Amino acid sequence: MPAEFLHIHPQTPEPRKIQQVVNSLRNGGIVIYPTDTVYALGCDIHNARAVERIARIKGIKPQKNDFSFICHDLSHISDYARVSNAAFKVMKRLLPGPFTFILEANNKVPKVLANRKTVGIRVPDHPITRMIVFELDHPIITTSIKDDEDEIMEYPTDPEIIFERFQHQVDIVIDGGFGGLIPSTVIDATDDNFDIIREGAGEFMR
Repeated sequence: MPAEFLHIHPQTPEPRKIQQVVNSLRNGGIVIYPTDTVYALGCDIHNARAVERIARIKGIKPQKNDFSFICHDLSHISDYARVSNAAFKVMKRLLPGPFTFILEANNKVPKVLANRKTVGIRVPDHPITRMIVFELDHPIITTSIKDDEDEIMEYPTDPEIIFERFQHQVDIVIDGGFGGLIPSTVIDATDDNFDIIREGAGEFMR
């Protein structure tokens, strides 16, 4: 059965449609959704089978994944990671925004990801994504959609094209308008050096 192509207003998301996405996630669904950078694949972090499905879509083993979490705000972050005072101040200044912070994982990380010593944390500045996580009441897995076959456009931006490619692999593709081409800036915040692992959409100023 093909995925549902669901248009959601990018600035004022319709609560009924957001709830539809949340219900799908709670039932183990895989969703493609817009962020403040590129379109991404996501699922409920507590659903091991859904995480494994995303790993298969990405062509990797679940134990080898480098998936990040999307949180609604900073209040969820300490549930899954250890955050120094310095890191918290930087994150508070830059989030929500196009950044992924690599933090030391704690023992509350779900079992399917429990072999990880670190975890990436995202709080994107996008109403659809944050509203989904808020209504779900815990983070979702996130991993960007990459197009390894396109040498010009690495990240697909048109939700209709994304739907055509993934409609038989996921449950919902959200149409929140055209996505971006540049992924998030990745910052190692496991210590207070804040090394930039990947230059992306966010400009990091110490």
